Amino acid sequence: MDLGRVAGHTPRKVTDQKREAAVLVPVVERESGPHLLFTKRAEDLRDHPGQMSFPGGGREPEDEDRYATALREADEEIGLRSEEAELVGRLDDIRTVTDYSITPFVVRIPDREYEPDDREVAEIAVLPIAGLTDEVNHEHERREHPYYGDIVIHYFHVDGYTVWGATGRIVVQFLELVTDWRAPERLDPESYG
Repeated sequence: MDLGRVAGHTPRKVTDQKREAAVLVPVVERESGPHLLFTKRAEDLRDHPGQMSFPGGGREPEDEDRYATALREADEEIGLRSEEAELVGRLDDIRTVTDYSITPFVVRIPDREYEPDDREVAEIAVLPIAGLTDEVNHEHERREHPYYGDIVIHYFHVDGYTVWGATGRIVVQFLELVTDWRAPERLDPESYG
């Protein structure tokens, strides 16, 4: 895994969405290899209940920028202190069906226990990159999207969790940047993000 490719990446920005959001893509180094930290959203949330996501959320007026948004939300959701996050770089912004423009920031974080805020996070899952890149754990399907036309949805099934949707799209870009893994099919138009 080469995180230097993230640091050298020039991210594509999305500026025409009504709402701004940001997430952290937290990399945890373990003896067994690099992992990514995900949250499983609480079942009673309005948007995307029970789905796997990265720590983050919507930008608030007091946030200096989107990175500040991601750090604030990660502190609220899992107790990650801002000084613990080492910024590596940014991935491309993505659009969501809920009118958000999401900016993903790749960070290194310590391998420690994090505390989920049960109002927003049902649990925390730290999944191995090796599991995410194992073709046995990946599937995809083509769908007709009402706004974007023909798209590909990626599903990563690792350790009993399924990562898909906007988070799956972020994972695809991350893996293609830092590893030799390539998505078997990718039709997502640039406007879809």
